Amino acid sequence: MSARFAQLTPETMTPEQARVAEAIAGSRGGFGARGPFNIWLRVPELADRMQQVGAYIRYQARLGPRLIEWAICATAVAWRAPYEWHAHAPLALKAGIARAQLAALAEGRRPEGLDPAAEVVLDVVQALTRQGRLEEALFARARDTLGEEGLVELLLTCGYYTAVAFTLNAGEVPLPAGAEPFALPPEPA
Repeated sequence: MSARFAQLTPETMTPEQARVAEAIAGSRGGFGARGPFNIWLRVPELADRMQQVGAYIRYQARLGPRLIEWAICATAVAWRAPYEWHAHAPLALKAGIARAQLAALAEGRRPEGLDPAAEVVLDVVQALTRQGRLEEALFARARDTLGEEGLVELLLTCGYYTAVAFTLNAGEVPLPAGAEPFALPPEPA
């Protein structure tokens, strides 16, 4: 896979692109033109708004890192977005998702031993990405398990990371050298 969009650098960015890239870097601790941002920066105002939504989801959502990263990984698998998976599977492990559960998800199997919240997150993401809607029983279970605020955060997480997946896949953003699609990072020694 090769990138369809040239990599922006500080030298090739317009002043507005550089300003937004700086804001992205500040909220994420690094160069702000990687992954989907390299593509989104072609429209700096939109890139800025998207990064703000992403920063809220990742760092402020009340669902917490474990369920957010689980939802992101499920979305990445649903849309076959290897770059998104590569970026978030290590974060899901760090947030407390079991390695065996992530491996099952990556392999298209139903993970075993999910707690009720992780189970409903997976069911919601899979329903949305497969049917584009939630049946009444699943909606009620998700609302009862996550609360209305949590359910809304989950819906927007799935939507935002669907946009990320579509951007990465359409742009054919390559994995870093040596990375394997949908692989888990090595186990710590």
